[in-house]
Amino acid sequence: MNFSELRDHALEKIRSSQSLEDLQRVKAEILGKKGQITQLMRSIGSLPKEERPEAGKVLNQLKAELESEIKKQAELLRPLQPVAKSWIDVTLPGARRRIGHRHPVLKTLDEVENTFVSMGFEVVEGPEIEDAWHNFDALNTPEWHPARDEHDSFYIDGKVLLRTHTSPVQIRTMLSNKPPIAIISPGRVYRKDYDATHLPMFIQVEGLYVDRNVTVAHLKYVLEQFVREIFDIDRKIRLRPSFFPFTEPSFEVDVSCGVCNGSGCQACAYTGWLEILGAGMVHPNVFKNVGYDPQKWKGFAFGMGIERVTMLKYNIGDIRDFIRNDKRFLENF
Repeated sequence: MNFSELRDHALEKIRSSQSLEDLQRVKAEILGKKGQITQLMRSIGSLPKEERPEAGKVLNQLKAELESEIKKQAELLRPLQPVAKSWIDVTLPGARRRIGHRHPVLKTLDEVENTFVSMGFEVVEGPEIEDAWHNFDALNTPEWHPARDEHDSFYIDGKVLLRTHTSPVQIRTMLSNKPPIAIISPGRVYRKDYDATHLPMFIQVEGLYVDRNVTVAHLKYVLEQFVREIFDIDRKIRLRPSFFPFTEPSFEVDVSCGVCNGSGCQACAYTGWLEILGAGMVHPNVFKNVGYDPQKWKGFAFGMGIERVTMLKYNIGDIRDFIRNDKRFLENF
């Protein structure tokens, strides 16, 4: 990737914009969902392993520089509004106009994706309507598991449902690709749950890494890097034994409380820790279901709700604030 040439070309287009409309088109071309920088970030996973971290770091720096340059150019292009009538006192403050704000959940999702992309993971998406085999059976979830009950999941018919997690994307990826694999799968998921800490629809990001000789140490290192990037370099994690059908061993992962720095307070119920995600080593039965030899390949997986991460990042007490569309709440971000 010739980052220097891309930078020079992008800066030239930004600085040569003659109007805010032109600048907006240039911004979309460079930084939009289908922009050059975004496409390059998504392609990092195809680079050799040793090149991925440096490429991710350079792209993030380039993105920040271009965003700053676009902001400067916008200030230069923003013209003074002409005085419509001579009797208007232009020294008086104008009427306040409320403008939109980027939603905190989407801001956090961007940060999470960029963090894992910089570590060499590829972003992969899949369908929101799934069959029971990809959603449950292939993930070693037995027929009697409570997650398969109708009071927990949204079924369209007996074998088709709205996915309850993005883990089926991992199954689809392993079925169509040979190891090594390093992916994250962001997307909406659906469960019959609604209270101060749960929503019936939320955004989840799951990760999968498969290679030879993968251990829990690799999993812990990746999660530690993630926590330091999203929260703070001094935040710590701990792994508690748990159970998930698709991983063995399984862990609940906690992050040290950012309010009390782990000493114990009301926010963390005086434990010093806050639960953030679930993780574990991929169960051998999952590998068998996709045709991988569990004696040859090892892997780890993790899954997190982006709303949960956002609540911990910004100390938000009620997850339902995210869907109330209260401008006063959104203006905080």
